[in-house]
Amino acid sequence: MNPIGSISTPGAQFDAASRLGALSNNQAQSQEDAGGFKNLLIDSIQNVNTMQVDADKAVEAMFTGEDVNPAEVLTAVQKADLAFRLTMQMRNKVMDVYREIQEVRI
Repeated sequence: MNPIGSISTPGAQFDAASRLGALSNNQAQSQEDAGGFKNLLIDSIQNVNTMQVDADKAVEAMFTGEDVNPAEVLTAVQKADLAFRLTMQMRNKVMDVYREIQEVRI
């Protein structure tokens, strides 16, 4: 009834190896999740940029006399402005947190 003796059986060795593999998979998954946050930030910034580019194109189209709905142009500009302001507020909050962490004494 030695608990270590039960690990020496071939099936138990396979279970221990699969557990180690699962741990390494979990570590790899957490590293991917960290990259996932980075990718989320990059995608969000790219979406804001796309909104701004689309709004600029809509304004340019309206001023060059193309057939565009002024309400759609205004909506595109407002969406781009709101997305940019939200991004700036998030950036400001992250910078505030970073400054607070810098001030923590260990």
